[in-house]
Amino acid sequence: MKTLLILTTLLSVALTDIGSGYAQAAERYGNRPPVIVSPDLTAPWLMQLGAGNAPVDQRGVRRQRAAGDQPRIVYRERPAAYAPRQQVIYQRPYQRPAVQRAAPLVRSAGMVAPQRPVRPIDPQFLPQMVAYETRERPGTIVIDTNSRFLYLVTGNGEARRYGVGVGKPGFEWAGAHKVTRKAEWPTWRPPSEMIAREAAKGHYLPASMEGGPANPLGARAMYLGSTLYRIHGTNAPWTIGYAVSSGCIRMRNEDVTDLYERVTVGTRVIVL
Repeated sequence: MKTLLILTTLLSVALTDIGSGYAQAAERYGNRPPVIVSPDLTAPWLMQLGAGNAPVDQRGVRRQRAAGDQPRIVYRERPAAYAPRQQVIYQRPYQRPAVQRAAPLVRSAGMVAPQRPVRPIDPQFLPQMVAYETRERPGTIVIDTNSRFLYLVTGNGEARRYGVGVGKPGFEWAGAHKVTRKAEWPTWRPPSEMIAREAAKGHYLPASMEGGPANPLGARAMYLGSTLYRIHGTNAPWTIGYAVSSGCIRMRNEDVTDLYERVTVGTRVIVL
């Protein structure tokens, strides 16, 4: 009985101490300072320590602590600079890559028109009427290879003159023939001697080439007798006025077309 009384007394004292401890704790932490968290979480947290510090409202202005204030966490507004940015992604529609075709390793010299800087033709080689004294009958063609002029005799001491390109050194010739055939946009068939000669230089000529802008015979051709020589147009008009051909008489396409309309098969042609 005495033992039970002692145990009851000890238990009552312990419960009294525990209740006193809770009361002291409640009194100690009843007025805790507020905790302010910085909107930038990378910055140090701001702790308000000490009972004398006044709380801070949402605008950052300190005010006097009022009776009964409870501890609270105050969040400041996030600055506009920290607002998340919207990322815009632009996508291009899929395009199939272009097929690159390999160029042929060997290209014929007659496949394309020669590419040279365009230079203006000397005005003296443009078609014009000039004084020309000759014993030849009107309608005769006289070609002066030294001056690089072609004359179409009109009579009355006049002639229509055109500028021409003539045979290069080693390919000059002279003589009298007649126009035996006329052709528009003629097919070019270089002679075997020319093919072999150009092949030795690394230029490979086709056996035949249909008429067109890239054809060396140009827009028109007038064949002279039974020879391989012709009066024809050209795909290289900058050569007019020079000795550059293999013996043929070359003219600008517009000039040879004009002459073509003025002469007929059987016209006499004299090359000086």
